Amino acid sequence: MKKVIIAGVVVAALAGVAYYSGWIGSKATDSTNAGAGAQAGQGQGGRGGQGNRGGFPGGGGGNRGGGGGNFGRQPMAVELASARKGTIANQVTVVGNLIGEATVSVVPRTAGRLQTLSVKLGDRVTRGQRIAQLEDFDIQEQVKQAVAAEEVSAATIRQREADLKRAQTNLDRSKSLFERQLLPRQTLDDNESTYQAAVAQLDLARAQNSQSKARLDELKITLSNTIITSPVTGFVSKRAVDPGAFVGQQAPIVEVVDVSVVRLVANIVEKDLRTLKVGDPAHVAVDAFPGEDFIGRIARISPILDPATRTAPIEIEIPNPTSRLRPGMYARVSITVDSKKEALVVPITAMVDLGGRRGVFTPLPDNTAAFRVVQVGVETGEAAEIVAGLQEGDRVITTGAAALRDGDRIIPPGGAGGRGGGRRGNAANGGDGNAGGGTGGGRPGGEVAAGSGQGTPTASGSTGQQLRRGGSPQGGSEQQTATSGESSGSGNGEYRRGRRGQGGNGNGQPGATQ
Repeated sequence: MKKVIIAGVVVAALAGVAYYSGWIGSKATDSTNAGAGAQAGQGQGGRGGQGNRGGFPGGGGGNRGGGGGNFGRQPMAVELASARKGTIANQVTVVGNLIGEATVSVVPRTAGRLQTLSVKLGDRVTRGQRIAQLEDFDIQEQVKQAVAAEEVSAATIRQREADLKRAQTNLDRSKSLFERQLLPRQTLDDNESTYQAAVAQLDLARAQNSQSKARLDELKITLSNTIITSPVTGFVSKRAVDPGAFVGQQAPIVEVVDVSVVRLVANIVEKDLRTLKVGDPAHVAVDAFPGEDFIGRIARISPILDPATRTAPIEIEIPNPTSRLRPGMYARVSITVDSKKEALVVPITAMVDLGGRRGVFTPLPDNTAAFRVVQVGVETGEAAEIVAGLQEGDRVITTGAAALRDGDRIIPPGGAGGRGGGRRGNAANGGDGNAGGGTGGGRPGGEVAAGSGQGTPTASGSTGQQLRRGGSPQGGSEQQTATSGESSGSGNGEYRRGRRGQGGNGNGQPGATQ
């Protein structure tokens, strides 16, 4: 008998715990909501939110159903701009690497051992400046020998001139005596032969003297070639050897680059080639000096196109008096070929391609985006000319336009989205359910507000009074159940002893507060 009594007490205790924990109430409420949803017959009810332990009861969440709307895409925040009149320029943009006006590899004119090298990498040099010296001891000795040989040849000339003068005097005397028949014919002939030989000897001495001078000049040039000078004004871009190395005419010792003017060689497609001419100004930008604009000009245009690429090279020269631009820098060159004033322009970020059509998105009064096809003229990196399809003052979507589709919901600057998919209830406020693109807010204390927004009104989440731990709400045990809207779910929840209540499932017709 005692065992039966004890078992009965245990069962009663467990039933009380179950009742106060909300297990029995929640199941009953679920059954009630399910029956109501079956009678409504529209939409699928959503599961209600769950309240936190010891906190507020969770609100029911509305789900699919109600009016139409794009439930798969959330409203997107965008920025707007107006179509306006302005000036737009058609530009041809090319890129490439800068090169110097002249790049010279300095090699010695004669072979020898490098004695000195007076410049280093990055040094500035001028044309004719001495930069290196080869050993010249042997050449200097050869020069001395050539000087001596030239002096000997000069002395020989003087001797041959004296011999010629003596032979000339003897010949004149012999002719005078022969005319007076005081000298035989043979003696006269001998004196004439001696004179002719003296003339030949003088000519030979003079030729030898010229040869000696030529040899001396050659050695002097060789000696001067041991001094290596810079052929251009510029900077030393490479140093290949050090003093003591043996160099020849095929081994450069340094490389000098003239940067007083830098050039850019770019390939232009044939459709743009006809718009360019020699002398056109060019604006050059380099990454090393952001925001700065260097002015150059088209110096040369090739008359022949590459048949493989259908492009022609052009050369753009940029004055560089301060040597800030360096060969090898990556440069972007913009050449203005046409300019239009009072053109209707929009930001380039507003232009989109949708289904193979070029156009813009415009905002509608109901905060949706409408795609409008436009005819585009000149396009730059910042703006596009609108030839047809827009009027001055029309508003277009800029930021966010690339991700939009026709009819998408948008959030304009300073606005809030009025349409959207369902959102889970907020347990802190009792929850708010939404469906069919609208939202409904539950007020604390069990009051219900109808849904608002585009589409069918939605169910607001059911809310319950805050329950105090160990007691009933507001001094008594009561339960708040609220449903509102069409074909949307509602939930109810209750709190007992600080445990969280479970929201119900099902569909509900417009309900009343209990």
